[in-house]
Amino acid sequence: MRIKPIQIATFILLVLGTLFGLMFLSQDEAIQHAQTTEDGFALEFVDIKYPTVPNFLKTNKDTTTLQKEIITITEAIVPVEDETPLSTDTIATLNTTLSQRPPDFSRLDTAMVTRIEYPQSNPEFVATLKKQLSSASCRIVHYGDSQIEGDRITGYLRNRLQGIYGGSGPGFIPVKPVYRQVSAIVEPSENWERFAIFDRTKERFEHKKYGMFMSVSRFTPLQEVPIDSIAIDSLPTRIATIKIGKSSRTYTKFRNFRTIGLHYGNSAFPISIVVKNDGVIIQQDELIADGQYHRYQIRTKTTPNNLVIELKGKVSADFYGLTLGADSDIQMDNVAMRGSSGTIFAGSSASSFKQMVSVIKPKIIIMQYGGNTVPYLKDSLKVREYADYIKSQVNWMRRRTNPNVSFIFIGPTDMCIPVNGNMQTYPLLPYLNNTLRETCLSNNVAYWSMFDAMGGAGAMKHWVDQKLAGSDYTHFTSKGTKIISELFFTALYLDLNASKNEL
Repeated sequence: MRIKPIQIATFILLVLGTLFGLMFLSQDEAIQHAQTTEDGFALEFVDIKYPTVPNFLKTNKDTTTLQKEIITITEAIVPVEDETPLSTDTIATLNTTLSQRPPDFSRLDTAMVTRIEYPQSNPEFVATLKKQLSSASCRIVHYGDSQIEGDRITGYLRNRLQGIYGGSGPGFIPVKPVYRQVSAIVEPSENWERFAIFDRTKERFEHKKYGMFMSVSRFTPLQEVPIDSIAIDSLPTRIATIKIGKSSRTYTKFRNFRTIGLHYGNSAFPISIVVKNDGVIIQQDELIADGQYHRYQIRTKTTPNNLVIELKGKVSADFYGLTLGADSDIQMDNVAMRGSSGTIFAGSSASSFKQMVSVIKPKIIIMQYGGNTVPYLKDSLKVREYADYIKSQVNWMRRRTNPNVSFIFIGPTDMCIPVNGNMQTYPLLPYLNNTLRETCLSNNVAYWSMFDAMGGAGAMKHWVDQKLAGSDYTHFTSKGTKIISELFFTALYLDLNASKNEL
């Protein structure tokens, strides 16, 4: 039988007519998700997403004004690019030179910059920050989720602050990095394994001694059962190495470090350490085996290109990580916790945390969390519960640090999910941002709304369109990271150089 063209056309029209007709039967918001609803059919055993006529025919909301405001901000921000290699003499005078060169905001309407908010109960908050940053030594610890992984955001801020206040080196790096970072070369031997309190793929240590950086690395498995002197004799001697050098792909100031701290604890058996620089032994010792936290210091005359730490023992200590830098000015640590919502601090050993704090002496702690909890929020009650968790974590840390430590909280970014074919901000995200702001400010914690700095609800879509954020509508691209980092730095710099009347 020969099918005529008119029959094919009629069939296609019938199918299209049927599909269009189903739109009249589709129900608004029939399918319920955790935070959103979608159009379709909610049947007894299955949900079918299907557009309604209004949703199918309507045009998108006019976001021209929002988009123009975002583009105005992102185009006006000029991030500091990676610096080119400098000579040794130039590096030696780098801090002095940069400290005389203030940032240039001539292209930026600073009224558009989302400012940091400070607790009204502490009118001296900014003055204290300025005093801390200008002091002979100021350590800043930046805790956060995957948004800061690989020294992102932290590295940019560190470079900016070291350029103004002095300082050098990249700060904390785990013995076994599990994510790509270019701030320094740290290459452990293959027998190292990392354990983190925020890593859900591994069981947590019963002793909970994860230190201030919330992770440890070991070159032998953890022995949960105590080992006696007879059993230790039967164990083989293990050798582990860590190669350290300066990176040619990072900011110039990060390539200048002459003080290396190897942080360790929970050591009960002998471990020898040999430090070689370019194959020449420069230090040789035994680590302290008393089970307590210690920092083993390594000092070099120049930044090492090929420094190797060799450890030899039958049972590994817990190594909390390395700090690469100097003994003065700005030192800033990047402590990234993939998948964390910032609620794990109080689950670690208070004594281990406090012992490290007493040696490292942080003056400013920045916490950047919230994004990982957004998809799992079901209602406003869960939002308030999370904010209370953050409050308890800050108070836990505050009790174990110097009472003068300044806390700054950076809220979550805008995040989008598909709803009826359009990318929309998670409905509870604006409420979460406001609740975190209120909780922080009422508990002597400064707050910077990254959500508002990006442009508020719906902004992420435009950051993605400008290739400043990835297709997951959550994480920044390299260029976007620099822009959001410069926005925070700008807000901080304006406050540090403002008079009291302007704050």
